[in-house]
Amino acid sequence: MTTTVSRLRVLSYNIAGRRGDRAAQARLVRDLAPDVALVQEAPRRLGWRYRCAALAHAWGMVVAVGGMPAMGNLVLTSLRVQVVRTWCVRFPLTPGRHLRGAAFAHCRLPDGAELVAVGAHLATDPVERPSQADRLRALLDELDLPVVLGADVNDEPGSHAWRALTGRLRDPAAGLAPVATFPRSGRRIDAVFVDGRLTVAGYRVVDTPAARAASDHLPVVADVEVPRSGQVRAGPR
Repeated sequence: MTTTVSRLRVLSYNIAGRRGDRAAQARLVRDLAPDVALVQEAPRRLGWRYRCAALAHAWGMVVAVGGMPAMGNLVLTSLRVQVVRTWCVRFPLTPGRHLRGAAFAHCRLPDGAELVAVGAHLATDPVERPSQADRLRALLDELDLPVVLGADVNDEPGSHAWRALTGRLRDPAAGLAPVATFPRSGRRIDAVFVDGRLTVAGYRVVDTPAARAASDHLPVVADVEVPRSGQVRAGPR
Protein backbone atom coordinates (compact mmCIF):
# COMPACT_ATOMS: atom_id res chain seq x y z
CA MET A 1 0.00 0.00 0.00
CA THR A 2 1.32 3.45 -0.88
CA THR A 3 1.79 5.74 2.09
CA THR A 4 2.68 9.40 2.25
CA VAL A 5 4.85 11.43 4.54
CA SER A 6 3.84 14.55 6.30
CA ARG A 7 3.79 17.60 4.09
CA LEU A 8 7.10 18.68 2.66
CA ARG A 9 7.31 22.44 2.20
CA VAL A 10 9.25 23.55 -0.88
CA LEU A 11 10.30 27.15 -1.48
CA SER A 12 11.47 28.58 -4.81
CA TYR A 13 13.02 32.01 -4.45
CA ASN A 14 15.09 34.30 -6.65
CA ILE A 15 16.93 36.41 -4.10
CA ALA A 16 18.27 38.89 -6.66
CA GLY A 17 21.88 38.46 -5.64
CA ARG A 18 20.93 39.44 -2.06
CA ARG A 19 20.56 43.07 -3.09
CA GLY A 20 17.35 43.47 -1.08
CA ASP A 21 16.74 43.68 2.68
CA ARG A 22 18.62 40.63 3.95
CA ALA A 23 17.17 40.79 7.45
CA ALA A 24 13.64 40.89 6.05
CA GLN A 25 14.54 38.03 3.74
CA ALA A 26 15.81 35.87 6.59
CA ARG A 27 12.75 36.57 8.75
CA LEU A 28 10.47 35.79 5.82
CA VAL A 29 12.10 32.45 5.06
CA ARG A 30 12.29 31.42 8.72
CA ASP A 31 8.58 32.19 9.07
CA LEU A 32 7.79 30.11 5.97
CA ALA A 33 9.91 27.26 7.41
CA PRO A 34 10.65 25.36 4.19
CA ASP A 35 12.08 21.86 4.24
CA VAL A 36 13.71 22.47 0.86
CA ALA A 37 14.64 25.87 -0.57
CA LEU A 38 15.48 26.15 -4.28
CA VAL A 39 17.30 29.44 -4.62
CA GLN A 40 18.19 31.43 -7.73
CA GLU A 41 20.84 34.18 -7.87
CA ALA A 42 22.64 32.82 -4.82
CA PRO A 43 26.36 33.60 -4.33
CA ARG A 44 28.45 32.24 -7.23
CA ARG A 45 31.63 34.32 -7.31
CA LEU A 46 34.44 35.23 -4.90
CA GLY A 47 33.83 33.66 -1.48
CA TRP A 48 30.76 31.80 -2.69
CA ARG A 49 31.18 28.86 -0.31
CA TYR A 50 31.26 31.06 2.78
CA ARG A 51 28.49 33.30 1.48
CA CYS A 52 26.20 30.37 0.64
CA ALA A 53 26.84 28.89 4.10
CA ALA A 54 26.07 32.26 5.71
CA LEU A 55 22.83 32.49 3.72
CA ALA A 56 21.82 29.00 4.84
CA HIS A 57 22.63 29.84 8.47
CA ALA A 58 20.57 33.03 8.32
CA TRP A 59 17.62 31.03 7.01
CA GLY A 60 18.02 28.23 9.58
CA MET A 61 18.96 25.68 6.90
CA VAL A 62 22.01 23.85 5.55
CA VAL A 63 23.62 23.79 2.11
CA ALA A 64 22.92 20.69 0.04
CA VAL A 65 24.43 21.70 -3.30
CA GLY A 66 24.97 24.64 -5.61
CA GLY A 67 26.60 28.03 -5.69
CA MET A 68 29.32 28.48 -8.27
CA PRO A 69 29.15 24.93 -9.75
CA ALA A 70 25.44 25.49 -10.56
CA MET A 71 25.93 29.11 -11.63
CA GLY A 72 24.05 30.63 -8.69
CA ASN A 73 21.42 27.94 -8.18
CA LEU A 74 21.44 26.66 -4.61
CA VAL A 75 19.55 23.89 -2.81
CA LEU A 76 19.13 24.28 0.94
CA THR A 77 17.43 21.81 3.27
CA SER A 78 16.16 21.60 6.82
CA LEU A 79 17.65 19.03 9.16
CA ARG A 80 14.69 16.66 8.66
CA VAL A 81 15.79 16.09 5.06
CA GLN A 82 18.67 13.69 4.39
CA VAL A 83 20.64 14.53 1.26
CA VAL A 84 21.74 11.28 -0.38
CA ARG A 85 23.47 12.54 -3.51
CA THR A 86 23.98 15.84 -5.31
CA TRP A 87 25.12 17.03 -8.72
CA CYS A 88 25.18 20.17 -10.84
CA VAL A 89 24.90 20.84 -14.55
CA ARG A 90 25.71 23.82 -16.73
CA PHE A 91 23.91 24.68 -19.92
CA PRO A 92 25.90 25.38 -23.09
CA LEU A 93 27.36 28.87 -23.09
CA THR A 94 26.16 31.39 -25.62
CA PRO A 95 29.02 33.86 -26.24
CA GLY A 96 28.28 37.19 -24.63
CA ARG A 97 25.63 35.76 -22.29
CA HIS A 98 25.60 34.60 -18.68
CA LEU A 99 26.43 30.95 -18.13
CA ARG A 100 23.40 29.20 -16.62
CA GLY A 101 22.88 25.89 -14.86
CA ALA A 102 20.89 23.78 -12.43
CA ALA A 103 21.41 22.06 -9.07
CA PHE A 104 20.07 18.59 -8.19
CA ALA A 105 19.68 16.98 -4.75
CA HIS A 106 18.41 13.44 -4.13
CA CYS A 107 16.57 13.81 -0.82
CA ARG A 108 15.29 11.20 1.64
CA LEU A 109 12.59 12.01 4.17
CA PRO A 110 12.21 10.61 7.70
CA ASP A 111 9.88 7.76 6.69
CA GLY A 112 12.12 6.75 3.76
CA ALA A 113 10.24 8.54 0.98
CA GLU A 114 12.53 10.02 -1.67
CA LEU A 115 12.50 12.68 -4.35
CA VAL A 116 14.90 14.79 -6.39
CA ALA A 117 14.80 18.52 -5.70
CA VAL A 118 16.01 20.66 -8.61
CA GLY A 119 16.70 24.38 -8.83
CA ALA A 120 17.22 26.20 -12.13
CA HIS A 121 17.36 29.67 -13.63
CA LEU A 122 16.81 30.05 -17.36
CA ALA A 123 18.16 32.80 -19.60
CA THR A 124 16.59 36.20 -20.10
CA ASP A 125 17.45 35.96 -23.81
CA PRO A 126 14.41 34.65 -25.75
CA VAL A 127 16.65 32.99 -28.33
CA GLU A 128 18.79 31.15 -25.79
CA ARG A 129 16.05 30.20 -23.31
CA PRO A 130 14.12 27.52 -25.28
CA SER A 131 17.17 25.29 -25.75
CA GLN A 132 17.96 25.55 -22.03
CA ALA A 133 14.40 24.51 -21.19
CA ASP A 134 14.67 21.56 -23.58
CA ARG A 135 17.99 20.52 -22.03
CA LEU A 136 16.56 20.75 -18.52
CA ARG A 137 13.52 18.72 -19.56
CA ALA A 138 15.83 16.02 -20.95
CA LEU A 139 17.74 15.90 -17.66
CA LEU A 140 14.52 15.60 -15.69
CA ASP A 141 13.33 12.79 -17.96
CA GLU A 142 16.40 10.76 -16.94
CA LEU A 143 15.23 10.66 -13.30
CA ASP A 144 13.15 7.78 -11.97
CA LEU A 145 12.33 9.34 -8.61
CA PRO A 146 9.58 11.94 -8.23
CA VAL A 147 10.86 15.45 -8.98
CA VAL A 148 10.11 18.90 -7.66
CA LEU A 149 11.58 21.81 -9.60
CA GLY A 150 11.89 25.39 -8.42
CA ALA A 151 12.74 27.69 -11.29
CA ASP A 152 12.95 31.24 -12.48
CA VAL A 153 11.82 30.47 -16.01
CA ASN A 154 12.18 34.07 -17.20
CA ASP A 155 9.06 33.39 -19.25
CA GLU A 156 5.35 32.97 -18.67
CA PRO A 157 2.87 30.08 -18.94
CA GLY A 158 2.21 29.18 -22.55
CA SER A 159 5.78 29.88 -23.65
CA HIS A 160 8.02 27.19 -25.14
CA ALA A 161 10.08 27.04 -21.93
CA TRP A 162 7.02 26.62 -19.74
CA ARG A 163 5.54 23.94 -21.99
CA ALA A 164 8.86 22.05 -22.01
CA LEU A 165 9.00 21.92 -18.22
CA THR A 166 5.37 20.96 -17.78
CA GLY A 167 5.81 18.08 -20.19
CA ARG A 168 7.38 16.07 -17.35
CA LEU A 169 5.98 18.07 -14.45
CA ARG A 170 2.81 19.99 -13.69
CA ASP A 171 2.20 23.58 -12.71
CA PRO A 172 0.07 23.55 -9.53
CA ALA A 173 -1.09 27.11 -10.25
CA ALA A 174 -2.49 26.23 -13.69
CA GLY A 175 -6.15 27.21 -13.84
CA LEU A 176 -5.87 29.58 -10.88
CA ALA A 177 -5.93 33.35 -11.08
CA PRO A 178 -2.38 34.31 -12.08
CA VAL A 179 -0.26 36.04 -9.44
CA ALA A 180 2.81 37.94 -10.62
CA THR A 181 6.05 36.66 -9.11
CA PHE A 182 8.08 39.53 -10.60
CA PRO A 183 6.01 42.55 -9.57
CA ARG A 184 8.13 45.04 -11.49
CA SER A 185 6.83 43.62 -14.76
CA GLY A 186 3.60 42.10 -13.49
CA ARG A 187 4.63 38.69 -14.87
CA ARG A 188 4.48 35.19 -13.43
CA ILE A 189 7.91 33.83 -14.29
CA ASP A 190 8.77 31.84 -11.15
CA ALA A 191 7.19 28.54 -10.12
CA VAL A 192 7.44 25.27 -8.28
CA PHE A 193 6.76 22.47 -10.77
CA VAL A 194 5.68 19.16 -9.28
CA ASP A 195 5.86 15.54 -10.41
CA GLY A 196 2.48 13.90 -11.01
CA ARG A 197 3.28 11.31 -8.34
CA LEU A 198 3.31 14.04 -5.68
CA THR A 199 0.17 15.39 -4.07
CA VAL A 200 0.01 19.18 -3.82
CA ALA A 201 -1.60 20.19 -0.53
CA GLY A 202 -1.01 23.92 -0.91
CA TYR A 203 0.54 26.43 -3.30
CA ARG A 204 0.98 30.19 -3.04
CA VAL A 205 2.99 33.21 -4.02
CA VAL A 206 4.00 35.19 -0.94
CA ASP A 207 3.20 38.84 -1.63
CA THR A 208 3.77 40.87 1.52
CA PRO A 209 5.61 44.14 2.26
CA ALA A 210 8.47 42.08 3.72
CA ALA A 211 8.69 39.94 0.58
CA ARG A 212 8.78 43.01 -1.64
CA ALA A 213 11.55 44.52 0.49
CA ALA A 214 13.60 41.32 0.43
CA SER A 215 13.89 40.78 -3.34
CA ASP A 216 12.44 41.94 -6.65
CA HIS A 217 11.00 38.41 -7.04
CA LEU A 218 8.34 36.98 -4.73
CA PRO A 219 8.83 33.59 -3.09
CA VAL A 220 6.73 30.64 -4.26
CA VAL A 221 5.76 27.96 -1.73
CA ALA A 222 4.36 24.49 -2.38
CA ASP A 223 3.32 21.95 0.24
CA VAL A 224 3.59 18.45 -1.20
CA GLU A 225 3.19 14.86 -0.04
CA VAL A 226 5.72 12.34 -1.27
CA PRO A 227 4.88 8.63 -1.76
CA ARG A 228 7.15 5.92 -0.49
CA SER A 229 9.35 5.08 -3.44
CA GLY A 230 11.32 1.94 -2.55
CA GLN A 231 14.66 1.22 -4.15
CA VAL A 232 14.65 3.14 -7.44
CA ARG A 233 17.25 5.06 -9.35
CA ALA A 234 17.88 8.68 -8.45
CA GLY A 235 20.68 9.93 -10.66
CA PRO A 236 21.15 10.35 -14.39
CA ARG A 237 20.93 7.24 -16.54
